[in-house]
Amino acid sequence: MYLLRARVYFRALVHSTIFGGKHMKRVVSLGILTLLLAAVGFAQTNPAPPSTHLKVGMAAPDFTLNDTAGKPVKLSDFKGKKNVVLAFYVLAFTGG
Repeated sequence: MYLLRARVYFRALVHSTIFGGKHMKRVVSLGILTLLLAAVGFAQTNPAPPSTHLKVGMAAPDFTLNDTAGKPVKLSDFKGKKNVVLAFYVLAFTGG
């Protein structure tokens, strides 16, 4: 009984002059357009780069990181021996 009343009320709402026909299409179109513009706006916000005293071309400061086996490795261990490439994979292989 209540479901039938809800259907009748919904049909009356959809077919009314305020929410039905071309006006409803305009409202839905405007809502979709607003969501798309909001998504584009949020996608274009660039965070400010972190402040640092380092400049392009300067030598990197010595630091220590763990390798894939968990053993600490210092940057100075490779001085004069090899080229070093440091790659960050943000949230790779994590649950987040």
